[in-house]
Amino acid sequence: MVGPFFVEGSCLDLYAGSGGLGIEALSRGINSCVFVDSQKQAIETIHANLAHTSLQDQSNVYRNDSMRALKALIKREATFSLILLDPPYAKAEQQLKTGLALISDYGLLQVGGTIVCETGAETSLPINVGELSKMRDELYGDTRISLYERMSSL
Repeated sequence: MVGPFFVEGSCLDLYAGSGGLGIEALSRGINSCVFVDSQKQAIETIHANLAHTSLQDQSNVYRNDSMRALKALIKREATFSLILLDPPYAKAEQQLKTGLALISDYGLLQVGGTIVCETGAETSLPINVGELSKMRDELYGDTRISLYERMSSL
């Protein structure tokens, strides 16, 4: 479902975990990826996986809380063509609503860019968040994938 969005541009993998989603994006054509996770073990795993795939030169890895990381990226005026959001399911709804609002309000997603949100099946995200519009929402067993696009500039 998300394969077509892995073409050129820059990526943010905000709740990176093992880095699998961001590494997949890099391997399919994304030029660079910023990986963020708050857990020390996750950061070590991301570094190991990047070394194994020889993708370190296309990556930046940060250990930080997701909201603090978004605020730091806003300060740096960073923008991304693809943002991957896969928070722990127990906190997903609130984390994503807050994160999507920040991403929209501060233009972290480029016009025409895509956000991929992975949540539990029971999580319901809004259709529109500022400049972001949900363009697709699919259930895969106990997992929901929601795709947002930024349709216009601020």
